[in-house]
Amino acid sequence: MSVARVAALTYYPVKGLAGVSVGSAEVTSTGLRHDRSFMLVQPDGTFLSQRVVPSMAPLRVAVLGDTLRLSADGADDLEVPILYDGKRRDVSLFNKWFGAGVIQNPAADEWFSERLGQPAALVRVTPEHERPGWGVHQGLTGFGDAHALLITSLSSLDGLNARIVESGGEAIPMNRFRPNIVVSGWDEPHTEDHVLRASAGSVELGYSARSIRCAVPTVDQATGRKSGPEPTRTLATYRRQSDYGGGVSFGMKAAVLASGIISVGDEILVHEWLPEGRDPAPDGR
Repeated sequence: MSVARVAALTYYPVKGLAGVSVGSAEVTSTGLRHDRSFMLVQPDGTFLSQRVVPSMAPLRVAVLGDTLRLSADGADDLEVPILYDGKRRDVSLFNKWFGAGVIQNPAADEWFSERLGQPAALVRVTPEHERPGWGVHQGLTGFGDAHALLITSLSSLDGLNARIVESGGEAIPMNRFRPNIVVSGWDEPHTEDHVLRASAGSVELGYSARSIRCAVPTVDQATGRKSGPEPTRTLATYRRQSDYGGGVSFGMKAAVLASGIISVGDEILVHEWLPEGRDPAPDGR
């Protein structure tokens, strides 16, 4: 097997919006620093997602110290201060997790609402936010779906795109899957499915579960428009997971076992593999 290395690092300051690619990142107990620390919610506190609002995809947010810069094609940039604590509101994810978010600047709410064509309010995790994930290693997460990190590999994407092209479709970019860490150097597609414990830089990672994909990978991340049925159609031909309710998977969700710094180019050392043919994650849901 070739040497596995970190090929790309991306964090997503606001859940569902564009990612920020970096050469190096601090990794905390909830993932890459700033990853999904913010999210947009509806008037009732339910989170907004590309699943139903694909136009979220190209909206960009940059974290500049204690300031957020909001930007989008055809719109003026807006900079607002980050409020780490203050007035709060009830928020929820998937009708499974219910908590609180720190209300941010009303100017940001107006900016997002105008871009999305519907009411949207920006909130941030509270200082005491502590939300466990699930799976082999539970870990913690911010406003992510359920885990600290999503890890994919170039070999997995190459294998998927070969099948898509063979069936007459067009290859898709990795950003459709919105990973935090992309790995190069694994010869076999979906090697990430079998990594139980690994390290890169000064960070230690633990396998949580396979990543079951929703409709988001069918959204063109550059335009914010649905462009399906790929990759879901092709993934359904060879990546259905009966022990995850029949969903299709691509990538693996991971917990942070030891915080630290990770950089593009770091070697990924696998310290322990999952037993052959055994994925205990579904037992822990």
